Amino acid sequence: MIIAIVRIPFEGDRAPRDAVIENSLKSTPIYRDVKGLISKHYLMGDAANGGVYMFDTRENADAWYHEGWADWMESRFGVRPTLEIFDNAVIVDNEAGEVRVDGKALADA
Repeated sequence: MIIAIVRIPFEGDRAPRDAVIENSLKSTPIYRDVKGLISKHYLMGDAANGGVYMFDTRENADAWYHEGWADWMESRFGVRPTLEIFDNAVIVDNEAGEVRVDGKALADA
């Protein structure tokens, strides 16, 4: 699994939570059919908003974060985002009650 963390910095006070939720909900259709995107988690911070994206493969993440992606994001938000991509081999999933390595649950974890 691949985790991408996108940060969109802002200056000044953070937007009201309800406004961020409303804007986030407006953007959800963009992400419904992104190839390999397992989930997107919207983030609200004190100096940046952003998202955590879970992709099935690096190839699919790289296809989404193509050469024009940062320009597209800057056109939407007025600032250039930062992007970090990580390989995620081990997951502790307390909701499912399991630990997974490369997507496979460990029997005795």
